[in-house]
Amino acid sequence: MPARSSASRRTVLRGAAAVPVAGLALAACGPGDDAQGAAAPTAPVDLGAGSEVARGGAKLYRDHNVVVSRDASGALKAYSTVCTHAGCPINELRGTTLVCPCHGSEFDAVTGKVVRAPATEPLTELPVKAAGGRIIAGPGA
Repeated sequence: MPARSSASRRTVLRGAAAVPVAGLALAACGPGDDAQGAAAPTAPVDLGAGSEVARGGAKLYRDHNVVVSRDASGALKAYSTVCTHAGCPINELRGTTLVCPCHGSEFDAVTGKVVRAPATEPLTELPVKAAGGRIIAGPGA
């Protein structure tokens, strides 16, 4: 029986060991456990009192995956807070900047635009209105 080179055996073992690692690295950029169930409203949702969103400010409604901002004139804007990069729910608002916990994407809560990659697509705008002193957001609002 011919002798086998331990160097080639080592090379094969290293290559086999690297395959699962590469698979994990790719899986990390897809929707993971944090993204499960993350969805924007599919019907109008009462988010709370209109007074909760100050002019020039924004408020994150984590339970509904929505952010609402109010410009200087008092007009409201709403966006889904499901990250457009990997579908993770965004759970942090710093001033008017939304920060995704999965890969660090940042979005402007006033415009929905990406301000920091890896996301490249803006957040999805949602219909929003003030009715009876309450903020209502989502389709049909």
